Amino acid sequence: TAPPRLIDRLGRPVEDLRISVTDRCNLRCRYCMPEEDYVWLPREDVLSFEEMATLAGYFVDLGVDKVRLTGGEPLLRRDLPRLVRLLSQNRGITEIALTTNGVLLAEQAQALYDAGLHRVTVSLDTLKPERFRRLTGRDEFARVLDGIEAARTVGFPDLKLDTVMIRGFNDDELAPLIEFAKHIGAEVRFIEYMDVGGANEWTMTKVLSRDVILEGLNRRYGPIMAIPGRGSAPAQRYRLADGTTFGIISSTTAPFCAQCDRSRVTADGMWYLCLYALEGIDLRGPLRGGV
Repeated sequence: TAPPRLIDRLGRPVEDLRISVTDRCNLRCRYCMPEEDYVWLPREDVLSFEEMATLAGYFVDLGVDKVRLTGGEPLLRRDLPRLVRLLSQNRGITEIALTTNGVLLAEQAQALYDAGLHRVTVSLDTLKPERFRRLTGRDEFARVLDGIEAARTVGFPDLKLDTVMIRGFNDDELAPLIEFAKHIGAEVRFIEYMDVGGANEWTMTKVLSRDVILEGLNRRYGPIMAIPGRGSAPAQRYRLADGTTFGIISSTTAPFCAQCDRSRVTADGMWYLCLYALEGIDLRGPLRGGV
């Protein structure tokens, strides 16, 4: 008999697990966690790597086959390659990926690759150092570029760059980001500015929609073709006339909830079925209780 599968109440399979390895971050991006001071989770509340690998194993038994490590900033978690090695021992996991801001990537890329990490996505919202500093509150642009170069040099395939597009801030960088990604052999994914709980002063007027992004790129590059076969991926991918590909994650103007197969476990073991969910399910308590 086939193993049980995790199916939600709308009939969607839950096959892609995000594990937040820490709540801490070394940037203060305006659209995410802009305040300088936060009350971080007590260390004893944060799951150990062994607990994360155990939970991932239970999810794999129910049909999950892709795991993405996130944060906060995941590279702040000490010895992250050890978790990658633990996960890579589970043959049911076909892909282990990482989303990072890239600041610490140069010094860890080789160890992560050697541990079995498959793919890396780096957040890069601007190619202008001064604009980067204004957005993130930190002067780390050069280190992010070093991290991207290290990921290329190590040999990670399918390197992706995630760019949050904000009207009136970086909307003049659509073509430069396409060209930069093309130059380094990566694929840029433009993300509509999302409301993540009010900390980011979000308003709809700041959203650069998918249609406006496509319109701007069409003026610069000519006809743009949508690539079929999106499946459950959050990004709709497109191809320019010269073969260059890019993606758009239109979570604000054209949500992809119907196809979503993702869920998230936070660093302290809460399981959320949606980024916007107000309530989660505590997995740490039962896990530590021996269930």
